[in-house]
Amino acid sequence: MPSPNSISADKLLRLIGRPDSPVLIDVCTEEDFTANPRLIPGAVRRAWVDVPAWGPDFVAAGRPAVVICKKGLKLSQGVAAWLRHEGVPADSLDGGVMAWQEAKLPTVPAAKLPRRDAKGRTVWVTRSRPKVDRIACPWLIRRFVDPAAVFLFVAPSDVMDVAERFAATPFDVDHPDVHWSHRGPRCTFDLMVEEFGLETAPLKRLAAIVRGADTGHPEIAPESAGLLAASLGLSRMYADDLAQLEAGMGIYDAFYRWCRDATDEGHDWPPTAKKS
Repeated sequence: MPSPNSISADKLLRLIGRPDSPVLIDVCTEEDFTANPRLIPGAVRRAWVDVPAWGPDFVAAGRPAVVICKKGLKLSQGVAAWLRHEGVPADSLDGGVMAWQEAKLPTVPAAKLPRRDAKGRTVWVTRSRPKVDRIACPWLIRRFVDPAAVFLFVAPSDVMDVAERFAATPFDVDHPDVHWSHRGPRCTFDLMVEEFGLETAPLKRLAAIVRGADTGHPEIAPESAGLLAASLGLSRMYADDLAQLEAGMGIYDAFYRWCRDATDEGHDWPPTAKKS
């Protein structure tokens, strides 16, 4: 029987990727994680034994939490109870990682994640004045890979030097040493969706829209032209790249929810009269 303070895999899947998603905390033991080094999308790793030290950090975040261990038993339930003691609304994932993977739900391979900084964040660098891919990729990373990711926008000629000096991962840059960039007809967003193990139907649909907008092929998806128009409009509205990124997050949240929930929904005006 599920714990009263637990959440099912199906319900959690519906929350992941949304701006109001709970904080996901993976507390699997090092032995269990080494044997299965994959993360539920957006999860951060923490040592269960150190929850008295790091638990208060999540109070400041002001968001509910879901705690994840291998089977959804003593470790996740104990950590969730401790977080509730600290004032954080917290549940454990029913059945843990095992139930999630048995349901064939997406997981992010830890080997694909860049190294983290002293605060546990991935750090990325790309060209300044973003348009499509350089907003889409940060959205994907923040929503499904690392919610605390840092993005540095710099002059194109400085990207590789900044990457080296600041231990940042370059992306969407035309350079032979850059892994996260265009490949053939595919854009960087396509590559990230694939390599981060996020090939769900909604994200693959969104990837097609991004590809059409980013590569000048609006025929790929009818929505690509609208995304390109919104992206170019944002680039004119904001001189600050980080402010543009924050505004763009809402655009991609909306496109993702359409891809996930509303592709069959239409709208007409005036409303069609009901037949008697």
